[in-house]
Amino acid sequence: MRAKPHWGPFPLTDMTLADIATRLNAALATRPLDNSIKFDCGDHGALTLSGTEARLADEPADCTIRISEANLVKLLSGKLNPMTAFALGKIKVSGDMSVALKLSQLVG
Repeated sequence: MRAKPHWGPFPLTDMTLADIATRLNAALATRPLDNSIKFDCGDHGALTLSGTEARLADEPADCTIRISEANLVKLLSGKLNPMTAFALGKIKVSGDMSVALKLSQLVG
């Protein structure tokens, strides 16, 4: 049985980056990150996670993950496996790959 993501399941609806940031901020308050991760969603914007905060900002990060907004929702809801998404080209990773590998543990 797969463990659910520690921030709770994301409903698969038309969530925006702002909605995602709100949900992640609540989760990061109790489980902060040691590294920074940026989700670059192209024209939809960027979401940077660092410490206890998720910000709608295109900031430097230890690891940048390029992903569509729709696939980000699927990734965080556990409906898209990070390793499979990487292998299929649905996400592209730059920077510290070890930080990206930690994401797999975070999303179950």
